[in-house]
Amino acid sequence: GVRRRLASAGVGDMVVATVKKGRPDMRHQVVRAVIVRQRKEYKRLDGMRVKFEDNAAVITTPEGVPRGTEVRGPVAREAAEKWVRVGSIASIVL
Repeated sequence: GVRRRLASAGVGDMVVATVKKGRPDMRHQVVRAVIVRQRKEYKRLDGMRVKFEDNAAVITTPEGVPRGTEVRGPVAREAAEKWVRVGSIASIVL
């Protein structure tokens, strides 16, 4: 059934995740993260379809402040507009 199914998350959503790759002290920790890229194609309000090469998220505090100082790779415009602090450290916003 669909009653107890978790809602899906997309670009710009904050999720609770575990760290799979990275520094040994960070791995296996439960963290908050904002999704900044997704491989699954999605449609913007202006009709444009957007699809990235990989899935990516930025680790943040529960308030949305990034724990890092830079973001590698592009960040979706939806995530940068919703989470201004994430957009400010992004090198490229698409």
